Amino acid sequence: MIQAVDRAVRILMVLQGARRMSLGEVAAELELAPSTVHGIIRTLLGHGMVAQERDSGRYRLGPATLRLGNVYLHTLELRSRVVGWAEDLARRTGCAVRAGVLLQGDVVVVHHEPSPDGSRQMPEVGIVIPAHACALGKVLLAGGGTELGPELGARPLRSMTADTVTDPARLRAELDVVRRTGIATEAEEAVIGECGIAAPLVDASGEVPGALGLVVPASRWPLDAAATEAVRTAARSISRELGAPAWPPAVRELPAASA
Repeated sequence: MIQAVDRAVRILMVLQGARRMSLGEVAAELELAPSTVHGIIRTLLGHGMVAQERDSGRYRLGPATLRLGNVYLHTLELRSRVVGWAEDLARRTGCAVRAGVLLQGDVVVVHHEPSPDGSRQMPEVGIVIPAHACALGKVLLAGGGTELGPELGARPLRSMTADTVTDPARLRAELDVVRRTGIATEAEEAVIGECGIAAPLVDASGEVPGALGLVVPASRWPLDAAATEAVRTAARSISRELGAPAWPPAVRELPAASA
């Protein structure tokens, strides 16, 4: 691994989620000297990957990251397969639909189909949710992704609400159920008043590159059987288009918890 590139990527990751940070805050977050961070940030500024606010001097992600993100979304086969099915799923269930992929312990939403109830809703493509706190993330973790280590270690997990599962052992038990059933759920673990259900999207290699799910108001939770089956049907159909040999994916052992 090239150290300078690794540090540049880590700076971009620290600034994700619309964060605006001072040089000192970035350096402290990465446990690096401010002089080291300053040089890398100046380079990222030159390429438009980072921007600096004139009034505060704080740094945030730059416009070039949006351009790269849009290129990624346009070339993501999974997202192109999801679009039509997500619209139908939202219409059938009356719920908003999300599709997401795993990135270093978080879920990144790559497609969002708003609820068809006519209410004003913010676009959610690009939002980041801790994987252990949402149904999409539990599906991806259970699918045996390559980024399981930090999420399933011995340390308590980040709490988003009073209902977030923060005990690694309890999370592992939940993932065992997800692997057997092909369905993950969460009730107000990431956002108060919001629940979720999700199912895996399986590709031709039998891996789980993404997940599809519903965003359900707490007033409608638990979800009725027809809506749950609609999620299964959509995920199974998208997986078939991706060339999946089977759905749900074959059960595999999760990595052992780290000490």
